[in-house]
Amino acid sequence: MAGFRIRGDSPVELRAIPHPAVTVAVEFGDRPFDIHGAAGRMRSESLAAGLAFSAFQVRAEGVECVQIRLSPLAAHPVLGVPLAELRGSVLALDDLWGRDTQRLRERLHHARTWPERFALIDTELFTRLHTGRVVDPEVAWAWRQIVASHGRARVSDLAARTGWSRQRMWSRFGSQIGLPPKRAAMLVRFDHAVHCLVRGHSPARVAADSGYADQSHLHHDVRAFTGTTPTAAANEPWLAADDRAWPAHGGAA
Repeated sequence: MAGFRIRGDSPVELRAIPHPAVTVAVEFGDRPFDIHGAAGRMRSESLAAGLAFSAFQVRAEGVECVQIRLSPLAAHPVLGVPLAELRGSVLALDDLWGRDTQRLRERLHHARTWPERFALIDTELFTRLHTGRVVDPEVAWAWRQIVASHGRARVSDLAARTGWSRQRMWSRFGSQIGLPPKRAAMLVRFDHAVHCLVRGHSPARVAADSGYADQSHLHHDVRAFTGTTPTAAANEPWLAADDRAWPAHGGAA
């Protein structure tokens, strides 16, 4: 979870980059986001972006926002929609939570500190998490293995260790996580690689350490997920904020 504030009178352009989590952003300063992506334009004070969404532009002015990254293991009960339906879409959170989204924005607006706001979000997520459906233990285990291996785990090995067939793993994983396991592994490996680039490692070293056949394969994945080059991706702030992705002058609170 991260809180950030974008001050100033002129709009700021950001790009949201895919991440192996469902991204939720709630703006509480009465300044909607202008979102422009592959599916067109959207204007909203909240958003929910599924796994492996296409990189999209966010135009913001004077925004105060809390951003949450939800593990796909928790996203279904929290959002109230199967991830196979959300997939790579970007939706207004109001479309999923209805009036509860506006009530949450109001509580965040009246909170005086970031810790108070984070506590409000924690309460909201906890309540929703414990009233919804959880994923199969085998699917949860397979996802954790993919994350722990930085996307280098073999799907056939994961299926064999659960006792499932490859076809069953592919079907159950895809319906509950929102991506086929191979695509999920590609996303996790990409995320690991791009954060190594952010930390200043060379593309050649990142390709070798992340399990890519060569640097051109790294370049291919970065462009597929971000629409830009590894060098550009490593130097660009994005809405999916964390302590490595934002540069030192960024707006993370």
